[in-house]
Amino acid sequence: MKGEALGMIETYGLAALIAAADGAAKTADVQIYTYEKADAGILTVYIIGDVSSVNEAVEAGASIARSMGRLLHRSVIPRPDTDVLPLVKFRQRPAAEPLKKPRRTSAASPQGKE
Repeated sequence: MKGEALGMIETYGLAALIAAADGAAKTADVQIYTYEKADAGILTVYIIGDVSSVNEAVEAGASIARSMGRLLHRSVIPRPDTDVLPLVKFRQRPAAEPLKKPRRTSAASPQGKE
């Protein structure tokens, strides 16, 4: 992770976390790495990218969470040590399954015809 940074935005509540992450991702060329739930509605989103982009993204995301009254903390670690990133648990997203259409039965036909 040489030349990169690790940014963190800690919020109270999922809605604030999603809004902060969205704002951060749209502001600069960064990657939302993962998120973590601590306890009692406290959540942290982890952002990686180059130092200036992460600084800009974290500030934008924190501003959004602050405007919602839900910002708890924000921090940027420029060029973190190689032992730091493994401390953040990466959450793999499950593969999305295609939606299945409900099967129509004869009782559910529009005019009762089979």
